Amino acid sequence: MDFPVFNCKNGDDVIRAVKEYNVSFIQFWFVDILGNLKSFQVTPSELESAFEEGMGFDGSSILGFTRIEESDMVAFPDATTFQICAWRPMERPVARMFCDVRNPDGTPYEGDPRYILRKLTEKAAQKGYTYYVGPELEFFLFASSQCPQPIDAGGYFDAPPLDLGNDVRRDIIFALQRMGIPVEYSHHEVAPSQHEIDLRYNEAMKMADVVMTYKVVVKEMARKHGVYATFMPKPIFGQNGSGMHVHQSLFRNGRNAFFDPNDPHHLSGECRSYIAGLLKHAREFCCVTNQWINSYKRLVPGYEAPVYLAWAQRNRSALIRVPMYKPGKEAATRIELRSPDPACNPYLAFSVMLAAGLEGIEKGYELPKAVEANIFHMGEEDLTKHGIGSLPGSLYEAAMELKGSTLMQEVLGEHTHANLVGNKLIEWDAYRTHVSEFELQRYLPVL
Repeated sequence: MDFPVFNCKNGDDVIRAVKEYNVSFIQFWFVDILGNLKSFQVTPSELESAFEEGMGFDGSSILGFTRIEESDMVAFPDATTFQICAWRPMERPVARMFCDVRNPDGTPYEGDPRYILRKLTEKAAQKGYTYYVGPELEFFLFASSQCPQPIDAGGYFDAPPLDLGNDVRRDIIFALQRMGIPVEYSHHEVAPSQHEIDLRYNEAMKMADVVMTYKVVVKEMARKHGVYATFMPKPIFGQNGSGMHVHQSLFRNGRNAFFDPNDPHHLSGECRSYIAGLLKHAREFCCVTNQWINSYKRLVPGYEAPVYLAWAQRNRSALIRVPMYKPGKEAATRIELRSPDPACNPYLAFSVMLAAGLEGIEKGYELPKAVEANIFHMGEEDLTKHGIGSLPGSLYEAAMELKGSTLMQEVLGEHTHANLVGNKLIEWDAYRTHVSEFELQRYLPVL
């Protein structure tokens, strides 16, 4: 049987597809505030009522959702996200749909990450903008989940036999394509056993759903090859970590609002203010785009991880890079935020980036001069001279920036903002009080 790609528009389309392809179960997908995928399965006989009334579940067990006395939640499947799972057998196949989480009275649940992103994209739409993103998710392939043992010693763009993950990437790409997810290219990354598969850009909500699907596909196909895939930002000391550079642009009436043929950098005033918004609020949203203790082991100078609040065209040591304009490629004008990592919640990450950029446009933020010099080689005096600040150096610092941000509280909503800050401070406290192997080896023999 050929693998079908669906373009369902409503519940009736889904029900017909389920019958035609003899689908056995339909997984209902949603995420908690940290971006952990949650799922439950329904049988085809439950689909009609699920589209009409939703499927109830206990939200008190989902991180950042509800308190125990307010536990009832309802998942409403989004018919447009229906696809058969490419990693499952085609005999009696399994499908999946993303869900919108609502309160029992049918109103959107304020802690649902999809709802938070939808609010931001609707705000952009009211201003005439469509928000496009193209994330580059890097990952490692290890021998197991127990220790970070690479399966090859390859480096950037290396080919077999140095690249031993080529067959894994190949099967990942085929699986993504079977689910209607277009892939641009793939390659071995800088660190041993590190890989990247780049996806074609899309509207933010569709892309956030794609990111979640991508993570599942990568892990499932790796498992079929007997290896373990991880999106941990910095699993190997002394090697580059995994990032999720996010290319982004705003379109209005089908035209790229970031392009201006008369500007020396070919950037419109809106684009300049958008970049300025990202730079101004980057410290405030860093806890969302880089949400783990381990994220700040990657965000250090010297490992191609951007930590400095600056922008440039050719300079990859800056936080934001603007790819060079190519004549006739006006639609490709975009900016690249290089700090996020692939362990973030994509719905919230895209939300805070868009919010910061729109804030810059709304308030007419002035963009500082581009910094084309290698910032990694600058000392404190040069950084101060150029007015270049840096991202938070730890999860605690990032959490406190998030906590004090009025904009982020407005974007995330009071509920999600408070729960996210609280969760990160608990994580930091557990890390802060842990006695590590480093400390034992360094201090026990001499103190």
